[in-house]
Amino acid sequence: MFSHVMVGSSDLARSARFYDAILATVGVTRARELDDRVFYRNAAIPDGPAFAVIIPINGEPACHANGGTIGFRAADEATVDAWHAAGIAAGGIDEGAPSIRGMIKRYGAYLRDHDGNKLCAFVPPEATS
Repeated sequence: MFSHVMVGSSDLARSARFYDAILATVGVTRARELDDRVFYRNAAIPDGPAFAVIIPINGEPACHANGGTIGFRAADEATVDAWHAAGIAAGGIDEGAPSIRGMIKRYGAYLRDHDGNKLCAFVPPEATS
């Protein structure tokens, strides 16, 4: 569906600690680090999509997308719970605790990272109880 998603950060080390914590719960780990960015991938899909955190190359402050949300697929409800808890423990901001959500009636949760990026983790419809 996509090759990569990249979000800006004002503090790469802090963001990397946050994303290390939440992405590990959904099977995604650091794949590559450069001075100004960190890339993450699912080791089981080495040529699959990447998620990256970057210090903006234009020198402007990092900011989040108005209306934008980045969703991560979780295997089951326990994974969503672990994702949300890891995010809160790593300094993320609660944007919606784990629960059955919306018209689609899927289990998910929302967080914001330190730079205001909105994130969610959802269980696929067939795995929602």
